[in-house]
Amino acid sequence: MSRPGRPASRLVLAVVLAAVLAAPAALAQTPPPLSREQALARMTSPDVDVRRRAAAALGETGAIADAPVLLGALRDPDQLVRSAAEQSVWKVWSRSGDPEVDRLFARGLEQMSQGAGDEAIETFTRIIQKKPDFAEGWNKRATVYFLMGDYDRSLRDCDEVMRRNPSHFGALAGYGQIYLRLGQPERALEHFERALAVNPNLAQVELVIDQLRGVLIRKRKDTT
Repeated sequence: MSRPGRPASRLVLAVVLAAVLAAPAALAQTPPPLSREQALARMTSPDVDVRRRAAAALGETGAIADAPVLLGALRDPDQLVRSAAEQSVWKVWSRSGDPEVDRLFARGLEQMSQGAGDEAIETFTRIIQKKPDFAEGWNKRATVYFLMGDYDRSLRDCDEVMRRNPSHFGALAGYGQIYLRLGQPERALEHFERALAVNPNLAQVELVIDQLRGVLIRKRKDTT
């Protein structure tokens, strides 16, 4: 019985050795995370894969000061770079630089997701009081006000966002949604166009712009 067992033993040993020898190679294929400085330096690389990785990395290591680089990448020829840059710019906008404010911000987002509007407003108000220059605190409170139908307060908070972050395409699109609800399509169109000028990847906004232009053209024809 021992002789037939030898080939099987050799086969098992060969499989184990192959797995052990392959492990370092597999590990070597996983590149280490990019530092903020490395990601910034690689955002203009001619290699599209390098730009994709850099744009995603800035979402993890970037700071608010890196937002202009990410906003520029929203016009990258590669769709995946543009998508990664959009996700990353939201992430860097959402970092206040203050751990306590960031903890409150996470709580406010959770309250929003649970539909707890009053509690979320209270949380984002605390954030605004603690760090009034943090534009995203104002933006999230504006969003909650909008969802609750309080358009006047939402507009006022959008104004505060734009004072601190004039490139905030989310707030610009928010103006557009509010003005649509208020029956002011001309003003809505203006802000949707401004949002699209900052971020040309807002497909839904582009669709609304086309629809609004058609509505306004018909409206003008009806009044002449």
